[in-house]
Amino acid sequence: MVVAITGGGWIAHYLTTTTPLPTTPFEFNVKPGTTMRGVAQQLAQEGVVAQPLLFTWMARLSGKGSALKAGNYELEAALTPWDLLQKLTKGDVTLSEVKFIEGWTFQQMRQALDRAPGLQHETQALSPEEIMVRLGFPDQHPEGRFFPDTYFFSSGMSDLGILARAHKLMQAQLDSAWRERAPNLPYATPDEALIMASIIEKETGQAIERPMIAGVFINRLRIGMLLQTDPTVIYGLGESFDGNLRRRDLLTDTPYNTYTRAGLPPTPIAMPGLGALQAALHPAQTQALYFVARGNGLHQFSSTLAQHNQAVNRYQRNQK
Repeated sequence: MVVAITGGGWIAHYLTTTTPLPTTPFEFNVKPGTTMRGVAQQLAQEGVVAQPLLFTWMARLSGKGSALKAGNYELEAALTPWDLLQKLTKGDVTLSEVKFIEGWTFQQMRQALDRAPGLQHETQALSPEEIMVRLGFPDQHPEGRFFPDTYFFSSGMSDLGILARAHKLMQAQLDSAWRERAPNLPYATPDEALIMASIIEKETGQAIERPMIAGVFINRLRIGMLLQTDPTVIYGLGESFDGNLRRRDLLTDTPYNTYTRAGLPPTPIAMPGLGALQAALHPAQTQALYFVARGNGLHQFSSTLAQHNQAVNRYQRNQK
């Protein structure tokens, strides 16, 4: 009885006694597949856990031995072994984030994922086609299929998981916008609206202009006029584009050259945001067929070629 009382008191003392942290705050990472014994030894080496064997037995006797959650943890103050066990088994992890920006290409998205610390980088050795197979969309081109947003993740999460969430969110936004679209638009499928949205996203960074840009391109599609939009040409040039779009580039035929080919390009050219999606499916009612940059971030819209040429002279050639 004396031994039992003494042992019980010692265990109770262990459970309720904090161990000073090496630094404040103290961060540590639990990798996927780590056992409770492994993390106890890891934290004992760091000076956070005393008696790692007792910590492991405490976890097993409480039924939490197999409930360890992987991730990145942050301790702002010393905890008792029992409180630390609760934190580890509840998965009270700190979250990191990765941002996908409107107008980014799929390649830029991949670079952001590759730079994100704490992610499990499963896609680095995969081609774009292999990534889409892993996501369950083998027949889908990846460009424009992921929604620009901030995505939070715990340490050890797969980058494929981030892409799956972004893909699902883009599909949901596209489906919702398509159901509520304006009537009589010249799109046969939601995918064509997504392509148009990507062009609008690259043509202007001004939210107020997106419906007008969409209205111009809708008007051109309706009358069979070439879209003649530089961002699609640039996308088609790929890595050969050096930042300077030349006349010969506009004359070089590629599937994305809207100066040489009628209609929409075969895929999106970037990641459109919600504003561009809404503009593509709710364009402004306008007679405009042309627009030219005014040099202040906005555009001058014209209904006739004569008006457009005057605007070009005013805003482009005079500036040059």
